[in-house]
Amino acid sequence: MVVEIRRYLGNTLSAHIHDADHEHPNCHLGQISGENRLWYDSLEEARSDLRYQDCSWCMRGADDRRSVGVATSTATA
Repeated sequence: MVVEIRRYLGNTLSAHIHDADHEHPNCHLGQISGENRLWYDSLEEARSDLRYQDCSWCMRGADDRRSVGVATSTATA
């Protein structure tokens, strides 16, 4: 089974973008309701879609560590 993971989570309520690969405990990503979640493959995609502000916790230095896009993981049952 191949699992596709999108890296950037946009919170449409707060207008913040989060980096799931660098989640900080203060981000509280699990508390973002489903209707306010938009996932993106790249930071550029997220920034072009809505006017998000970078999360001050998990997005520190985000422009210096640009993602390569989608991370994939292969798992076997």
